[in-house]
Order: sequence, then structure tokens, then C-alpha cells
Amino acid sequence: MFRHLFSDQPDSAARTFWYSSCVWFLVGTTMGLLASLYFVSPNVMRGVAPLSFGRLRPIHVNVVAFGWISMAHLGTMYYILPRLCRSRLYSERLANFIAWAWNGTILFAIVSLFMGFTEGKEYAELVAPLDILVMVALLLTTFNVLMTIANRREPLMYVSLWYFAGTVCWYPVIYFLGNRTFFATNGLNDAIVGWFYGHNTLGLWFTTMGIGATYYLLPRLVNKPIYSHLLSLIGFWTVAIFYAPIGAHHTLQAPIPEWLKAIASTSSALMVIPVITVLVNFFKTMDNEWHKVPGNTPLKFLTMAMISYLVTCIQGPLQASRAINAYLHFSQWVVGHAHMALLGTFSFIQMAFIYYALPRVLKRPIYSERIANVQFWAGVLSFFFFFVALTIAGLQQAAGWSSQIMVQYTSLWLKPMYLLRTFSAVILVFTFYLFVYNVYMTVRSAAREQARAGAETAAA
Repeated sequence: MFRHLFSDQPDSAARTFWYSSCVWFLVGTTMGLLASLYFVSPNVMRGVAPLSFGRLRPIHVNVVAFGWISMAHLGTMYYILPRLCRSRLYSERLANFIAWAWNGTILFAIVSLFMGFTEGKEYAELVAPLDILVMVALLLTTFNVLMTIANRREPLMYVSLWYFAGTVCWYPVIYFLGNRTFFATNGLNDAIVGWFYGHNTLGLWFTTMGIGATYYLLPRLVNKPIYSHLLSLIGFWTVAIFYAPIGAHHTLQAPIPEWLKAIASTSSALMVIPVITVLVNFFKTMDNEWHKVPGNTPLKFLTMAMISYLVTCIQGPLQASRAINAYLHFSQWVVGHAHMALLGTFSFIQMAFIYYALPRVLKRPIYSERIANVQFWAGVLSFFFFFVALTIAGLQQAAGWSSQIMVQYTSLWLKPMYLLRTFSAVILVFTFYLFVYNVYMTVRSAAREQARAGAETAAA
């Protein structure tokens, strides 16, 4: 049992992280779907405290962010590292230990949040013992990744390694500062620190891991080198320089220091530099290769992710300007923007990568290309309506507030958009179940083939 759970076999940690992330993907998105029902019918689960909106939403956010996306990212990183370093992971067993510890943390997080135990800070709801477990897991991950890179046999550090090394160095510091278990402040300073943590979780954890994975995956899908390695490194260093202070643009309407507002807005605008490097590299690498997209499942998902990244990064700097921020802040527009980043971009990157890498690890083709194709098109269309519903609702809210129309009237305008959001979310979550089913059946068929091969060997 020990050898199975804490295997030293190559790619075993990647598989553990991927399989776990798929389970949390279904749990987290199902919780989000349940939470969306409250916008359609506020009394839908009245009197059931564990299923109140105040408990469902943090469960949805934490499980999707730290269960699905984070664990999928880590599995992808553990798959890529040995291939770019041309050496084994420093410790495959340690990586597997981290995976199981991470699973235990997510499980206890769900239980504690259902019971109403929370620190009450957005994206930092986990109670102190769980924060400590996450911190230990992050530090062990940093050690394992940096030791693997230090012991590499490949002299050139490809850009993905820069992104991964930067991520595992930055994020433990960000998590330490952002969670009140370790670092607490009062009043407006708490809001400043909270958004430093919240936005850098997106930018210096999800984004850097996702872009690092994209730089590895895209050249392999189109069978040609990335357009510009130099451009990709410029993108990495500009992310490192510009991203850290932009979280304060979430508090532009609060009485925080003016110099901090100026830095946040300016840094947000300067983020177009790393964004341009990623998108130029993507589209120039795809020159004369677009004909490969329809017949290549991972490439379809990755293309959707890059289009979503483009939309996200057009919205981001615009929303950080003071006039637009004052108009749209607190509206459903921002919720749509967040879903475009976490679902449209980083979730699609990881689905693309799992569809690419899992068959290579298991030495079996994906169970059903037809299911993957249905999942893709149904997922893209339903996500489009999901995003449009939130965007229109946000514009309606902003227009009502700016015209000083009372909230009880503007709320009536939003009900059709909330219905559309929930209806599209039902289809969207169904596509996630299709994805996990496809992964499960691929793993199952590989296990059966391995058992058959073992039986034949024993008989011989």
C-alpha cells in the first residue's frame, strides 16, 4: 500500500495530481451550480444551513481554485519537469506525498466550510490548521521543483522552467502574507493585503503555471518550435516586475493611499507587455498550422484557452482604469471576467494538457474522441452564453446604479440573465462530467490492458 500510494515510478505523481483534480473539478463546479440557484430562487434551499449561499460559494471557489486548477497545474508541472530537465524528479515519492496531503487538505476544507468554520476573508477562508498544511505542501513543492531543476542534465533552461521556478518561489510568500493565520493587519491595510494575495493567486500561481504549460504544449501539438524563445523570456520577466502590485485596483473606490492606486492602475496597464508576448508567440507559432485545429483535440482546447486569455487581458487593464472601475465595480461583469480567466483560460489549458499527456503516460489513446469533441463544442457554446449573461447583468447593474435607480428595481432586470446563467451552467457542468468520464474510461482501459498483459506474461 505504501509503495502504491507513495510510488517512485516516473509520472506517478503527475497521475495522482491529475486524477485528484478531476474529482475536485466535479465537486467544485457542482457546488457553484447549486450556488447559482439562489440568484434564480432565493429560497430554494431555505433553512438548510450547510447549503446556504454563504457556505456554498467559498466551497465552490476554494475547491475549483485549489482542488481542480492547482492540482491539475501541479500534475502538469510534474509531467513537464523531467522532460525539460532530461532527468527524473528529485523525489517522486515526495511529490506523491504532497498530492495526498493536498487531497486531505481539500477534503477537510470542504467539511469545515460546510460546518461554517471560516476566517471570513475572500479566497482565504480556510482555518488555521489547513493554512499550515497548505504552507507545508507549498514549501515541499518548492524544494522538490528547485532540486529537480538544479540537478538537470539539460544545460538550457527552456522558458517553462523559468515560469515554474518563479511560481514555486513566489507563491509561498504570497500565501503566507495573504492568510491571516500567519500575517494579520487591520482595517484598510487588511483589504490591501487581501487583494495582494487574491490577485497574485491568479497572476503568480495560475497564470505563470498555465503559461508555462502552454509554452511546453503548443510546440508539440503543431510540431514546430515556439516562435520566439527570447520573447517568451521577456514575458516572464515583465510578469515578475509588473504583476505583484496590481491587486490594489480592486480597492480604487476605497480610501487607500493615492500612490498605491496609481501604481496598481499603471502596473495593470503595463501588463499588456507580457500578454502581448504570450499571444504573439501563440499566434505566430500557429502560422500555417490552423488547419490542424479541427482534428486535434488538445489543440482545440488550447486555442479556446488562448482566445479566452486574449479577452481576459483586454478586460483587465480596462477595468483597472479609474473611470471604468468606478462604473463596473461590484457588478456581475467582474464575476464574468473572473470566470473567463479561471474557467475559459486555465481550466481549458489543463483539459488540453490532460488530453495530450495522459494517453502518453498510459500508452493508450483517449477513450473517446467523439465524447471529447461533444464536450468541447457544448462547453464552448454554454460558456459563451454563461459569460454573456454575466456581462449583460453587470452592465445592467452598473447602468442602474449610475442612474441612482434603487436596487429592488434593478434586481428585477437581472432575473432573465440569472436564468440564462444557471441554464448554461447546467450544460457546462455536464460537459465537465463528460471530461472526467472520458479520463476515467481511458485510465480504466489502460488498467485492463496492463492486467491482461500481466496475465499473459505469467501464463508464458
